[in-house]
Amino acid sequence: MTAMTYSSAGPGYRFYEVQNLLRAYGQTGNSFTDTPDTPGPALRGFLRVVTRFPARGARLLRELDDLLTVGLFSPEIADEVELMPRVRPTEGRSVEESLSLVRDHVRAALRNPERWAGSGPEKRWEWGEFFPEVFQLLGAYFHQDFSYEYASHREAVEDYLAGSTREELERTFTELSEVLAVAGSDEELDLAARALGMEVSPPKGETLRQWLNGVASLIHRHAQG
Repeated sequence: MTAMTYSSAGPGYRFYEVQNLLRAYGQTGNSFTDTPDTPGPALRGFLRVVTRFPARGARLLRELDDLLTVGLFSPEIADEVELMPRVRPTEGRSVEESLSLVRDHVRAALRNPERWAGSGPEKRWEWGEFFPEVFQLLGAYFHQDFSYEYASHREAVEDYLAGSTREELERTFTELSEVLAVAGSDEELDLAARALGMEVSPPKGETLRQWLNGVASLIHRHAQG
């Protein structure tokens, strides 16, 4: 597998979670560094994600089984393999062998989630995986072109509220409460917000924590009807 470009493939793709997994490796050196006994940095981060969302872990296992059964170089899946990030295998091991090793670690983590569950994001890329609803809110509404689309922060939040279901709002409120709790200091919260896609400052006269607490309250009230 040769060098890779970023893919924007959506959840409907056959190997969507494999792509997510491989992008994690792209954030940490772009190489498989796992051993049979110890997952490397990228996989450790992804194991924290899949033990938080077991359904994603189960899907990843199914996709890895499918991919390894069909074969990376099968014409049947050539178009999807072309979308995948290219991650270098360790010396003496093929990409297929590396993915098989990953599969073993994922399976073990799902059987024994206590080792990984409960810990928060450790790397920048993990924040969006841990808190996908907050990532959608901040990244899609408070990006660098925010000022061209909205006259105020409140207008952007109201647009988000209008376009979200009650279930989405409830998940966003829960995640946003977690973010505020996990990021204990103002500096940590600033880093977390940036990792979650926020590229603008909070409204004048408010700290980031004050503003996010206010947003959480608005979302909660809207979800309650």
